[in-house]
Amino acid sequence: MSIEIYCTNIGRHIQVEGGTTLADLARRINLELGFNPICARVNNKTEGLDFVLYSPKMVEFQSSTQGSGPRVYVRSLCMMLYRAVAALLPGVQLTIEHSIARGHYCRLSDRTDVSEQLVEQLKDYITTLIQQDLPFERHEILTSEAIKIFESEGLASKVELLRTTRKLYTVYYTLDGVADSYYGTLAPSTGLVNVFNLVKYKEGFLLMPFDSADPSLPAKPIEQEKMYRAFTDYLRFNHIVGVSNVGELNRYVIDRRVADLINVAEALHEKSLATISDMITARYREGGARIVLISGPSSSGKTTTTKRLAIQLMTNLLKPQMISLDDYFVDRTRTPRDESGDYDYESLYALDLAQFNADLEAILRGEEVELPTYNFELGTRQYRGNKIRLEPGSILLIEGIHGLNPELTAGIEERMKFRVYVSALTTLSIDDHNWVPTTDNRLLRRIVRDHKYRGTSAEDTIRRWPSVRRGEEKWIFPYQENADAMFNSSLIFELGVIKDYADSILSSVPSDVPEYAEAYRLRKFLSYFLPIRAELLPSTSVLREFLGGSSFKY
Repeated sequence: MSIEIYCTNIGRHIQVEGGTTLADLARRINLELGFNPICARVNNKTEGLDFVLYSPKMVEFQSSTQGSGPRVYVRSLCMMLYRAVAALLPGVQLTIEHSIARGHYCRLSDRTDVSEQLVEQLKDYITTLIQQDLPFERHEILTSEAIKIFESEGLASKVELLRTTRKLYTVYYTLDGVADSYYGTLAPSTGLVNVFNLVKYKEGFLLMPFDSADPSLPAKPIEQEKMYRAFTDYLRFNHIVGVSNVGELNRYVIDRRVADLINVAEALHEKSLATISDMITARYREGGARIVLISGPSSSGKTTTTKRLAIQLMTNLLKPQMISLDDYFVDRTRTPRDESGDYDYESLYALDLAQFNADLEAILRGEEVELPTYNFELGTRQYRGNKIRLEPGSILLIEGIHGLNPELTAGIEERMKFRVYVSALTTLSIDDHNWVPTTDNRLLRRIVRDHKYRGTSAEDTIRRWPSVRRGEEKWIFPYQENADAMFNSSLIFELGVIKDYADSILSSVPSDVPEYAEAYRLRKFLSYFLPIRAELLPSTSVLREFLGGSSFKY
C-alpha cells in the first residue's frame, strides 16, 4: 500500500510503499538531503533509521550535530566502547559515570589505574569498529528474556533496573556479538560515529565525542579539578548508602527504606554547608571574606543554598545580609540580545555593573546604601526603601549566576571575597552505561518551578532551554574553577520525587510542536524511577525551592 510521507528537510511529500524504513527513505532522497542522517524525528518523536513506515508521517532527518543527533552519537559511541572493553578485557566491568572536562568519565572495575597503553588499545579497537561499519541491531523482547541476556554478560545494574521497573518488554541493541541497552535510539552503524578520542584521566579515562565547535575534530579536555573532587566525594557517599544507580534507588522504594535515604542525603547537605561556613568564618576572622559570592547555573538551587548557608554562618556568630544580583538588572530596554534576537538575561552585561560596584564599595566602607528591587513585570529597577549597612560581625552574601566572574567585582580586593559554586552534580546512574545528565536534572527542576511559580508551560521552558545553556557555557562554566568551595545541590533520590510533578506537566506538551521530542524523551527517562512522596522532604530541602512547601521565603 502506498502512503504519503512529508519530509520537512526538503519541504514536500513523498509517496512510499508501506513497510519502507527511514533508512530506505533517506537513501532515496540522499542528494536532496545533503547529509547522512543518524536519526530522525517522526511526528516530533526521535526514532532510529530502522523505524518502519506503515502510515502517513511527518519526518525530519537529523545529522549527528542536529537536534537529537548528538545524544544518539554519544550513546552509540558508548556501546562501541563497551564492545572494545568486552573484547580486550573479558569479565572487566565498564562504568561510564558522568560528564566532566567536556567528556564522559569512565572507570574499569578491577583496576585502580588505567595505563596509557590500555587507552590506546581501546582506541584502536573502536577505530577498527568504525572502519568495519558494523550495524547496531535493535531488538524488542520480553523483559524476562532480556534479564537472562544481561545476566549472562554480567550487567548487574541493568538487571536490577529491569527487575524494579517491571516493564513487560525491553528494547536492547547488539553490536558484533554483545548486547546493551539505552534509553534512546542508536545510530544505524558504527561508520557514522567516526570522530572520537580516549584520554587518560585520573584513575580512569575520558570518552571524548566530537567538538561542538568543529565536529570534524574530537573535543579536547579541560581542567576541572575542583569539579572532579566534588563528583568523587558524592560517589563515595553513593557507595556508603548502596545507591549508585536507579535500580538500587528503586529497591529502597520497594523495601520502604527511602525515608532513611532522604534523611541521610539531607544531612549530608547540611554537613557540607556547615563545612563551607567554617571555611568562610576562618577567613573572616583573619581579616578577609567580607563578601560571599554564590554562583551557579540555572535551577542549581542557589537561593535555598544561600539561605541555608546564612543559617550556618549565624551559628558561627556572624550576621549575614543578602543581596540578589537579579535586582541589578538594567532596564529591559537596555538588556543585550542574543543571536536569536531574544533578551539575553544570562549575559553579564544584563547587569548594571557600575551601580553594583559603586554600591558594594560604599557598603564595604561602612556606609548605608539603599538597594534596588527589580520589577520583572515592568522590566525596571525601583527603590523601595530597602537599606543596608554592614555592622561589626556582618558578612554580605551575594547570590547570582555571575558571582564567580572576576569582572563582576573587579574593583573589590581579592582577600575580601569568598566564592561558592552551586551545581546539581548528579552522581546517580541509570545503569553502568547510562548516566543521569546534570543538565536533565536541572531542566526538570526548572520545568516544575516555572510551571508552579511563573505560569510557564513545559513547552516554553524547553524552547528557552538551549538559549539558557548557551549562556551558561559562555558566562558561568568558564569560571566555576574559580570557586573557593563547591556545593553539590543534587539529592540522590530527587528524580523519584520530581517524577510525578514533571510527568504531569510534560504530558501537556502537544505532539505538533518540535518541543514534543524533548518532552517525550524526558518522560521516558523518568519512567525508570519509582515515585517517592514529597511529604517525606524536610521544609528546608533545596527541592522545596522547586516543588513548594519550603519554610524559606523566596
